Amino acid sequence: MPNTFTKIKQVIGLLKHIDFDQLTKISQKVDLAKIMDGFSKLDDNQLKGLMKMMEGKGKKRELPPINADFYELSERLNTEDRALQLKVREFMEKEVKPLVNRYWLHDEFPFELIPKFGELGLAGITYEGYGCPNRSFLMEGILAMEMARVDASIATFFGVQSGLSMGSIYLCGSEEQKQEWLPQMNKMEKIGAFGLTEPEVGSGAAGGLTTTCKKTETGWVLNGQKKWIGNATFADLIIIWARDIDDGEVKGFILRKGTPGFEVEKIKGKMALRIVQNGLITLKDCVIDEKDRMPLANSFKDTANVLRMTRAGVAWMAVGCARGAYESALDYTRKRKQFGKPIASFQLIQNHLVEMLSNLTAMQTLVFRLSEIQDAGELKDEHASLAKVFCSLRTRDIVSQAREVMGGNGILLEHDVARFVADAEAIYSYEGTKEINSLIVGRAITGMSAFV
Repeated sequence: MPNTFTKIKQVIGLLKHIDFDQLTKISQKVDLAKIMDGFSKLDDNQLKGLMKMMEGKGKKRELPPINADFYELSERLNTEDRALQLKVREFMEKEVKPLVNRYWLHDEFPFELIPKFGELGLAGITYEGYGCPNRSFLMEGILAMEMARVDASIATFFGVQSGLSMGSIYLCGSEEQKQEWLPQMNKMEKIGAFGLTEPEVGSGAAGGLTTTCKKTETGWVLNGQKKWIGNATFADLIIIWARDIDDGEVKGFILRKGTPGFEVEKIKGKMALRIVQNGLITLKDCVIDEKDRMPLANSFKDTANVLRMTRAGVAWMAVGCARGAYESALDYTRKRKQFGKPIASFQLIQNHLVEMLSNLTAMQTLVFRLSEIQDAGELKDEHASLAKVFCSLRTRDIVSQAREVMGGNGILLEHDVARFVADAEAIYSYEGTKEINSLIVGRAITGMSAFV
């Protein structure tokens, strides 16, 4: 009997915040004596479970933060680098994210962001001197991820400026060219582009460039076309790679905006990276002064050095695109309710989310190690190519599952994932297709070249 009274007393304690009027209304609907008798027959474990349930009723459940860095790789950064990562994340969330869907939809570029990027001073992040930050390749990759996590188009714009364009001058240019261009490009006062791909020459650029250059008394005369050149419609300078008619070697030039014989047409109708302003460049007897020929760009091997340096950044962009899609999908599933509860509580949805996180975590650990190899000066073509192949493939899987868990809403631009789905297709192809990068890795592991 004492035990029964104790139990009833405990239950009454749970009901202490119920006032008399409420208790009267309850007694009109149920037999309180019968309920109390039932309480007295509960064992200790049952009663504890009941008390826990009643005490927790009405409390808002605290959900874990949305964080795709599941293995906490950011913890390996020093304090300064971690602060920079968070600074760029805040910039992308506050300055870029509110704009991107509108500009993406209308196939336009948000030029108002360029001065704000300039204030960050991050272009040419790995270069020493010329106003550049001289940070690690790891940080370059992490910042590429942070940008692509919000929008792959903006990350691509920055990659063309900081990596391909500035990188060509940094690796292949003269000291005078570096002094003239790199400080201004770091501040985004001058915008660059990179002209390698042609209408009929993409993967075969190493031996098949049709754009030509010839040395004359007045300078170098260039003829040909370049296609898919990001930033080309508004760039102040464009790096042009052309084959020398006299010796057959590939040479690099800095083409200044407004040079006679240079024309550019915006490529329209893209389904991906719509913010990036890609151009079709036509060069007709375009004369470039000898001072604008990059003296250390004398073969395609020099071009390849630039591509090798930047290809790792593309793998990081793929990770960012996938991360943005995963985090958007996770947030959506925790808010979207069906059958009276969030769909994130359903087993099949959780299975999709775990598969996405598994692929994403594998991608993150791979590119983290890739950048460590690059910082050690040991990066090889096959290292960058393997990362590009794996990450761009897995990004496709992740964005597809992100769209799937969002149902019909997944195709609406307002939820962001539709943009990630489309942009993943462009990342899958540029800076070397899956097939070409696979052949680079295949050659490294077999010792046999399968290229044509």
